[in-house]
Amino acid sequence: MNDITDRVPRDLAISRDIGFAVPERYNASEILFDNLDASRSGKTAVYADSGNATYGELCDVACQVGHALAGQGLPPFSRILMLLDDTPAYPAAIFGALRAGFVPVLINTLSSPDLIQYFLADSGAAMAMVESSLTHLLTDETVAKTELQCVVVANGDASPPAGIQSLNWDDWLAGQSTELEAADTSRDDMAFWMYSSGSTGRPKGIVHLHHDMAYTHDSYAQEILKLTENDICFSPPKIFFAYGFGNSITFPLSVGASVVLNAGRPEPTSVLASIERYRPTILFGLPTLYNALLNDDRSKVADLSSIRLCVSAAETLSNELFKAWRERFGLDIIEGLGSTEVLHIYLSNAPGAYKVGAAGRPVQGYEVELRNDRGEPIKPDEPGVLWVRGDSNAPCYWNKPEKTAETMRDGWIYTGDRFEVDDDGFYYFRGRADDLIKVSGQWVYPLEIELCLADHPAVKECAVLGAELADKRMSTKAFVVVTDGHASGDALTEELKAYAKANLLPHKYARTVVYLAALPKTGSGKIDRQALRDQF
Repeated sequence: MNDITDRVPRDLAISRDIGFAVPERYNASEILFDNLDASRSGKTAVYADSGNATYGELCDVACQVGHALAGQGLPPFSRILMLLDDTPAYPAAIFGALRAGFVPVLINTLSSPDLIQYFLADSGAAMAMVESSLTHLLTDETVAKTELQCVVVANGDASPPAGIQSLNWDDWLAGQSTELEAADTSRDDMAFWMYSSGSTGRPKGIVHLHHDMAYTHDSYAQEILKLTENDICFSPPKIFFAYGFGNSITFPLSVGASVVLNAGRPEPTSVLASIERYRPTILFGLPTLYNALLNDDRSKVADLSSIRLCVSAAETLSNELFKAWRERFGLDIIEGLGSTEVLHIYLSNAPGAYKVGAAGRPVQGYEVELRNDRGEPIKPDEPGVLWVRGDSNAPCYWNKPEKTAETMRDGWIYTGDRFEVDDDGFYYFRGRADDLIKVSGQWVYPLEIELCLADHPAVKECAVLGAELADKRMSTKAFVVVTDGHASGDALTEELKAYAKANLLPHKYARTVVYLAALPKTGSGKIDRQALRDQF
């Protein structure tokens, strides 16, 4: 295996400090283990239906994981594929790998066998930690032409393909020491990977460094969330998702707070049950989750009185949804924008300082600029493509130098997202830079129509996409889920068209409206726009 200098380009893995300091010799596992020095060993770190875990218990298991991994004879910085659900085993696995100097690779639990084969081959992982309920994804074809040698099965028993060593989690850890010194890593050494969603080709391995977690906490979490050790965080968005990783791992453990982990799909009934059982103080979600909770009958009587702050990200929050949530629960939803490349949120609203529909203002520690297609700063009051710079920016995509050069530019991340900024410094998402289409000779961003329709009382949720006609002209198509009590059909279609024309411009409306019982969702809870394109 090559030396670390061959795996993370050192000219890219440099400090980009603009406000926060992390020591040169630093291991990200300190985020968890510092709680022992703060006398929190007996405090509950994780609440879960499968069993709670204290900080002391979590650190003990993390040390055992680190020793067990080292016992496999793996070289430093070896990648460890993690296909795990949100249970106490997951943070123990992550921090154990980090503490021993290995690199956890967090994988979407809804991945297909074909994608898992790609992740294994791309990462070169020799070991995988897999949820017992997901081992069926490891077929002979999945592991073919990969370096996978051993699978550790967590939360149950199952058998991987023939020829691959299988170890039960409890048996693997039995007898391992519960004390382990952190590996002597640099703040700029490779720490963990996540993969992009793959909406524009094969997913890209996004490399993050040991100091990145601490940076996102010191910037976003301290400034916006103002967490204390008395908080309990609950993020139905999963740990493998960069947003969920910060919400469930980095932020609560950085201050000695607690976290609720909910295994399985984040269905409204189970989410509401967890809120009532564990009494979280901060709820993290996506607009699709908040919408689903509102439309679940149980929410009409659910007790959310423990919650002090609701956070939303990943998709634009509509004014209609914001108002409905506030009317039902008396809580505002604070919206923000982040990306896996930056690790978490870098534009955010704040309690008492927000505008509905805005991504917010730059978070402390991040610089943002709007630029034109040539990468030049725009004039005031013009829309532009967002560039962001902060010390949590990923230095590279793994083994994809061309993609790295497109996105990571001189310390900046080119997001490809088009924004406008108002006089108060609030940024508004206006669609992807490549989503602009010409309809009847005039330029249209489908997202503008989508955001407008989302505020119509008959629209429960919607997505608007560009659609190519048979003669190669472009048009716009809306996919709409109707609110209970409203009827789909030609009358509503004409009403929605008129509503968009009246609130935008006469040419900015969806030419076609398709009514669906539900919109397809990705594993992270976003609307799956590619699935809509493929199906319709």
